Amino acid sequence: MAVLEITGLRKSYRNPEGETRLIVSVDHFALDSGAQIALEGASGSGKTTFLNLIAGIVKPDAGSVVLGGVDLARLSESKRDRMRAKALGCVYQSFNLLQGYTALENVILAMSFGAGRDRAFASALLDRVGLSHRLSYYPRQLSVGQQRVAVARALANRPKLVLADEPTGNLDAALADETLALLRETCVEQQAALLLVSHDRDILARFERVENFHVLNRNVRPEGFPPLAVAS
Repeated sequence: MAVLEITGLRKSYRNPEGETRLIVSVDHFALDSGAQIALEGASGSGKTTFLNLIAGIVKPDAGSVVLGGVDLARLSESKRDRMRAKALGCVYQSFNLLQGYTALENVILAMSFGAGRDRAFASALLDRVGLSHRLSYYPRQLSVGQQRVAVARALANRPKLVLADEPTGNLDAALADETLALLRETCVEQQAALLLVSHDRDILARFERVENFHVLNRNVRPEGFPPLAVAS
């Protein structure tokens, strides 16, 4: 059963010269419940915009993004926000943790926008990622442990789908392997599908299914358009 199904998705932007350029043009893409897929593509190829469309952060010009049976493109902005909080988890390259909050508070705060705060489950998630002894630590005190908090936060609302945008891009090879393994294992445990985008060949080699985003995106070449910043 598909947790995500995309049909006829289109998104264009206007560049500084006033020209309208097509950034995303995906005829069809589907992801089954519990599946794990990597999207391969160069920086600036439109992958982040594609994730933003899936997350409902950006509204498409045309097409549908059906998540758990609900077409996000047909929802109001407030309803898209609620749907994103309840059904999606996100892991970013920069982690986007709130620096003034502890590890536990970062996870609990994510729950506030979804099903509701559950301190016991938040603690259990942090225990699962090896941070049971650092619940009261702030991100600046965790150093490389920040990515573990980001993984726990992404699963805080028991999402149907986790989106990971270059989640190992700022890590050395050993830590990248560890983070990827942790992310994949916890998604399996929580029965969440995973869609990860990367241009790192070592990361891509660890996935059984890898899609070439350039081909999926109908060979669109959006040079000159930097990817949109992903909201936290």
